[in-house]
Amino acid sequence: MPRITVKVDDITYEEDVEPRTLLVHFLRDRLGKTGTPIGCDTSNCGSCTVLMDGRSVKSCSVLAVQADESEIVTIESLASDGNWHPMQRAFHEEHALQCGYCTPGMILAAIDLLNDDPDPSDEAIRQGLEGNLCRCTGYCNIVRAVRRGAEEMGVTSR
Repeated sequence: MPRITVKVDDITYEEDVEPRTLLVHFLRDRLGKTGTPIGCDTSNCGSCTVLMDGRSVKSCSVLAVQADESEIVTIESLASDGNWHPMQRAFHEEHALQCGYCTPGMILAAIDLLNDDPDPSDEAIRQGLEGNLCRCTGYCNIVRAVRRGAEEMGVTSR
């Protein structure tokens, strides 16, 4: 079995993994990162989105061995000292979630979007999140939350 070294939420792990293990299963089953949900296992819904080396990826479409020597950020590491990340707070305050299943992936995809476009238009937000599906909210509140999160993160001038 291949041995990988991966940094997840600021902790480095060295693990033997079966070559066909998906990153989402490695995170959940081996590391206990259950905040990364398994949605569709086909990379259609985006619920399992994490940041890998600063970029959003659907962890159901990445093999754990492909993450070797990478840094992974999951939803579980965004809050610090009991304080939510500005994007988490914005999703809460703008009521951008109902069932919450898509929320971890949406938040991480939004953070990546803001790294590329710190002052996105509503259309740019919609395009940036188009690979992340929500069956509950209708997206209006999600767009407002991303804009508010950008403002709270200090990356936008609006």
